[in-house]
This record gives sequence, structure tokens and C-alpha cells, in this order.
Amino acid sequence: MKILKSYDVVVLGAGSAGYAAARTCAAGGAKVAVVDGGEEVGGLCILRGCMPTKALLESSHRLHEIRRAEEFGLMGCAGAPDWKAIVARKDRLIAEFAKFRRQQLEKGRFDFIRGFGRFISPRHLKVIPFQGDSHAPRREIIIEGKTFILAMGSVIAKREIPGLEEVGYLTSDDAIRVTKPFRSLIVLGGGAIACECAQYFAYLGVKVTVVQRSAHLLTHHDADVADVVKDRFEKDGIRVHCGTELVGVRKQAGLKKIIFRQGDKTKTVAADEILYALGRKPASGGIGLEEAGVRIERDYVKAGSDLRTSQPHIFAAGDVTGPYEVVHVAIQQAEIAGENALLFLAGRKKLRKIDYGLKMEVIFTEPEVAVVGLTEREARDKGLRYKVAKYPFNDHGKSMIMGALDGFVKILADAKSGKILGSQIVGPRASDLIHEMVAVMYYGGSVQQLKVMPHYHPTLAEIVTYPAEEISDLLDSE
Repeated sequence: MKILKSYDVVVLGAGSAGYAAARTCAAGGAKVAVVDGGEEVGGLCILRGCMPTKALLESSHRLHEIRRAEEFGLMGCAGAPDWKAIVARKDRLIAEFAKFRRQQLEKGRFDFIRGFGRFISPRHLKVIPFQGDSHAPRREIIIEGKTFILAMGSVIAKREIPGLEEVGYLTSDDAIRVTKPFRSLIVLGGGAIACECAQYFAYLGVKVTVVQRSAHLLTHHDADVADVVKDRFEKDGIRVHCGTELVGVRKQAGLKKIIFRQGDKTKTVAADEILYALGRKPASGGIGLEEAGVRIERDYVKAGSDLRTSQPHIFAAGDVTGPYEVVHVAIQQAEIAGENALLFLAGRKKLRKIDYGLKMEVIFTEPEVAVVGLTEREARDKGLRYKVAKYPFNDHGKSMIMGALDGFVKILADAKSGKILGSQIVGPRASDLIHEMVAVMYYGGSVQQLKVMPHYHPTLAEIVTYPAEEISDLLDSE
């Protein structure tokens, strides 16, 4: 076996996690290579996830607001949306983001190798060059690594649904490229991607039906949070079916028809298009993890709190390992994995560990959903004693002025000390408001401290003090 290149750290994947890991290791003085064999450079967030979906939602949400102009005493007139122009704007933005990421990779203090890497031993990687890229090797090469960081990201997870492949469908990857209008859409799934896509198309004038397997939308969140989104969907004309079991798909009279069971009834719904939004899975296949001796569970690369896999010199970060498939966690994991790779190279046995106590998620629907820390369900499952309070936006001055009346702010706090354990915000600007809760929780803050923090009036932010005050009174009464 002829080894052409040797590195201290080899990173597989050039997305958000891969770049963060490489940057961390290079800054620590290691000789680093990033190997990426994807058709495009930039990673899921930039190319097909966070950024393109939010660019599209910005257009549809603004259209929705224009249509509400009369409510605010304004004469507004919104014509038919230009789907091509909306997607073209998104494409321009994504091209800029991707170009910047590529420049970061090309000008980083590490080697950027365009090729598909596959382990042939725990310390050796065969790289097949990606054709037509200046950063690809001229021929197949073998790379040796003292340590590796796996950051390959995720791919769309496929479920067997009778007739679906024959009838045809869109994935979330396809949805961000649709420029030809259609009249009706069935969304399979009720998670973040499904809900965001459902509302995007609905606000463009598409008749949307959501078919969700679980008992409510946004399965991993508390039911009261999901119910606000469902109510808003139904007010906007989106039909929602929860607690379903998919039976099959067929084509009938030029439409795509979904058959599903709900309770003891069999139901059908038909539309021009189907959006398959039933989740993603780690991109762990086909890279020779068996040859590397890396343990996998349900496609996830098994890694501990130090991000180390079953092989002590191989680490993992991002969607490929979970447990939370969001960018800021992927970057946090990658930086810790990078630091631990450096510590391993230095012969250190004590490695850094990641703390998921401030895990966050945001769903950019209208209203937005944002959570940090523990949900009520998680707190109950852990057997914690907690106090909870929430305050609605329809009774808050600034949100009433804005005409943004859906949702609430909810806070969970330790029943004895008042330390904030988690918060859920579903309502206007939730994606921004949640960071006030994050800041307080980061410093171990309590509801007693939050309630006395000065807040300008009238602002959306002052609403967080109301549930904090209510919980503080409950603590004081015990």
C-alpha cells in the first residue's frame, strides 16, 4: 500500500461541522486535510437546508403580510407570486454563501481535497478524485491519518410506502427548486421541514394537506406548542391529519392520491404533488466504517460525550452522530472534536466533553417556534420537580399592536431554586426572543433574576418576565 499523503487530522466532510473541525485543528498547529466528495461544496445548511428554506420563507411570509394590509388601515394589493423570481433570489443568495464557504476551505490552513473517501483500514483512507474539480487529486490516492473526524452530514431517509416511487414525489431537496406553480400539495410528515414547506407553499396559494403519523405535529415538542402551529395552519386553510398510518399511493384522474388510516377509518386525499418530508438519516454508508472499526447504531455513528467513536483516534460531529441535527450543535461538536483530536495527538487522556443542556431548535413557521433546554415531557421523564408558567401573546401589548396574537412564552424552573430549566416560545420573533432565555440559562440564571431584569416597554421581549414572575410567586408561597 503506497501512502501518498500523511496528516495529523483528516476530516471527512466540508459542511458546517467539517469546516469548524478543520479550522480548530489547524489553529492548534496540526497538519489537516478536509476530504469532500459531494457534488457541491458548502454542506446541507448552505446548499439545501437552513439558508435556502429561510430565503424562500422570507418571500412567502412577506406576501402573507401584504395580504393583511387592510387590517392595519393600509391599501395593499399583492398580485400572484412569481415562483421563478422567488427561487432566483434564493439561488443568488445561496451562490454567495456557497462561494464564501468554498473560499474558506480553499484558503484555510489545511489541504482541501475533492474526492470520495473510503476507509481501507482504521488509519488509511482511499480517495477517489471528484472529476472536474481543481482541488481533486489527479488519480486515486491513499491518505494516512493519525486521527480522523467524521462529519459527512445526512441524507434524506427513505421509507417504503406502496406506490410512492411509481407515482413520484418531491423531496425537501426538490422543493427549494420548484419554479412551476401547482394547485395542490400533500405533505407527508409533521416535523420542522414538513411544517416550513407546508406553510411556504400554502402562502403562495397552494392548497396544502399535511398527513402526520404521530399524534400531533412537531412530535418532539410539547403538545401545547404543536397545537398553536396546527391551529394557525387550519386558519390559513392547511388541512392537518395527525395520528395516521400510510397505506399506499396511487394515481387517479391525473392526481396523486394518498390512502391512510386514521383511527378505525380509511381516508384518502388527492393533490397535484406529494412532498416527502419524513426526515433524514446519517450519511454513514459507503465509506468503509466497518474497515475502520467504527460502531454504528441505526445508521448513526456512535460517539460519547467526548465525540470519540469506538475507535479512540476517530471522532464524529454533526448530523452523522446526532443526537440533535441542528447547525449550532454540529459546530459545537466539531470544535470539541477538533480540540480532543489535538489532545489525543498530544497523548492527553482527559478530553473535553460536550454539554447539551442548552440545546435549541427553531421552526420558522408563522408563528415561529423556538425552544431551549428541557421540555415539560423531558422534565417529567427525568423525574424532576419543576414549576411551569406561560403567558399568551394575545394579552401582550406589543404583540397586539403587531397583530401577532398566536402563541405564548413558557418557562420551566426548578421547583426549589427557581433555576430555569427550559423555555418554549411560540409566537412572533420567537427565533430572536429565545436567545434572551439562552443568555440567562447560560449563566445559570433563575426566574427570580429574570423577573427583575429591566425590559423596555413596549417590546416583545418584556413578555418573558410575566411567566418568570408567576413562577417566582409560586416559589415564594412554598
